[in-house]
Amino acid sequence: MVSFPPCKINLGLNVIEKRSDGYHNLETVFYPIPLNDIVEIIPANTTQFIASGIAIPGENSTNLCLKAYELLRSTYNLPAVEIRLHKVIPIGAGLGGGSSDAAHTLRLLNQLFNLQLSIVQLEGYAQQLGSDCAFFIEDKPMLGLGRGEILEPIQLSLKGKFLVLLKPNVHVSTAEAYKGVKPSTAKPRVKDIIENIPLQEWKHVLENDFETSVFQSHSIIRKYKEELYATGAIYACMSGSGSSVFGIYEKPFDFKGNDLIWSGLLTQ
Repeated sequence: MVSFPPCKINLGLNVIEKRSDGYHNLETVFYPIPLNDIVEIIPANTTQFIASGIAIPGENSTNLCLKAYELLRSTYNLPAVEIRLHKVIPIGAGLGGGSSDAAHTLRLLNQLFNLQLSIVQLEGYAQQLGSDCAFFIEDKPMLGLGRGEILEPIQLSLKGKFLVLLKPNVHVSTAEAYKGVKPSTAKPRVKDIIENIPLQEWKHVLENDFETSVFQSHSIIRKYKEELYATGAIYACMSGSGSSVFGIYEKPFDFKGNDLIWSGLLTQ
């Protein structure tokens, strides 16, 4: 059984406050992008994880796909499986590829073994694996609150718009991004902007709080955002804590650049 986990971009990102547990409350809109990894799960004599494509750092035993399997196995006594992951989505880019792979592993296991888990139940398991994992259970635009695990539907469609996604050859760790951010509750709500302000005006009001400090440390990301606007983007932003940056355009065009990782029409 095969699935094609997509990545996501963040449309705006407000870091609201630091919590007593060390995490931060935030507000953002997750939007799925049809740049996909490939996950295949088949019954096997012994459980194993096999990766191909972009190299994944760390031991196989720590991969979120395998953790997703172990999480369900602890409750449902699943038989052994072989999990194959072909990695296409860049790692450490603020695109949520690992979270998507884990969520789609849960979805595949639910189908393969007829566990009859509801979306709410799957989201509950996904929340245990990562802050944005639950978003990928449904793969549709959502408002993300809390650590990103609290999801609310949002009225939004970018269908037919053209997106350019770039990733410079730099790595921004999540810890680095949060270290430089200044939480604030005195900003316009992302939800209000998305639902009430035209896309053509987002560039003036819809911000990613991580950009200020990340751009200081990695000027190439700021340069790419400026280049997207210079080539006609109606809105451009860094995704998550970086290092990828995207531009939304009214019409398709042939973007040139070595760090282009995806371009195409949006479908939702």
